[in-house]
Amino acid sequence: MRDLELRTGIEALRWSLVVIFVLFGVAKFTAYEAEGVAGIAEHYWLFAPLYKYGGVRFASNVIGTLELTTGALLALGSRSVRLSAVGAAMGVCTFLVTLSFLIGNPRTWEEGYGFPFLGSSGQFLTKDLVLLAACFCILLSSIRVLRGRERAVGAGFKP
Repeated sequence: MRDLELRTGIEALRWSLVVIFVLFGVAKFTAYEAEGVAGIAEHYWLFAPLYKYGGVRFASNVIGTLELTTGALLALGSRSVRLSAVGAAMGVCTFLVTLSFLIGNPRTWEEGYGFPFLGSSGQFLTKDLVLLAACFCILLSSIRVLRGRERAVGAGFKP
């Protein structure tokens, strides 16, 4: 019974993340979202070259493509543990990057109050802690399954 409960929890996390990555990824192809993301990402070391190379819409489209790819790999991961691991790893990277926007952002903490009172950026980005944890759980679960298959093959069993 424990395996069924664990699997059900992982699948609930997976499909919740798929919805989030698809909705956010599709939105990156719109002008309003491209402008909104540029306000946070345009001067960030990782994304600045995209903005210099192709502008606001180009950079947003690249980010959207990465988000849609992550969502697709997570969805396909319900049938392929390797794709699950890749999609979950991409999700972990995504949320590590977005959480790093909190460092040095003047709107992380509410002006005049400071820590622990979150400002607008802090409120917007802190939710990514939960999304990071969800991707990490799926990644660990995928690795556990892959290792179990490796042990079974090593013992002479076919997965």
